Amino acid sequence: MAEMSLRERKKKETGVRLWVAAVKLFAERGFDAVSTAEIAAAADVSKMTLFNYFPTKEDLVLMPMEDHLDEPARVVRARADGQTPVAALKAQFLTALAGRDPATGLNDSDSFVQIQRLIRNTPALLTRALRYELTRVDTLAEALAEPGPVTPLDRVRGRQIMGVIGGLVEHNVGRVLAGEKADDVYPDAVALAESGFDLLR
Repeated sequence: MAEMSLRERKKKETGVRLWVAAVKLFAERGFDAVSTAEIAAAADVSKMTLFNYFPTKEDLVLMPMEDHLDEPARVVRARADGQTPVAALKAQFLTALAGRDPATGLNDSDSFVQIQRLIRNTPALLTRALRYELTRVDTLAEALAEPGPVTPLDRVRGRQIMGVIGGLVEHNVGRVLAGEKADDVYPDAVALAESGFDLLR
């Protein structure tokens, strides 16, 4: 993989600095009480720069999640010959659990915990998160249907699969928010994932 240029590195660093500043302020004072101007000042950039990176306040919290928006669809499309979509998604989820990927809900970093609490306490963020999940169902249904057009059954299958994944993620998040350490939850999370994906057979 080619190394990032200096310009690319600086751009990435600025985006991370804005995100960290926003999450810190939101956690301290609440999402609605913090202005974009305050976030820009905390990150030592202009308000225009902030909007170049994050078009809305909701993006400051949720945009990193959108890297995973079509992840289930990508996993299904990249699966090995002869491997079922469910088997591919199960393998990917177990690998992500082992890496404490935030997308599995099994992560106890301060920033992850802060974001999860923010989402649950902010209606605008909850609405955006719901749209995110619906989009994941749609993109997965498209991948399940290939090479043909999407059928109602593909959408049902997509919703079933994302229902299991969503249930696993929410269970992990709930335990982390209750104060448990991700490493302590991990064995139970693996066992639950094994059983959860087995429901899809």
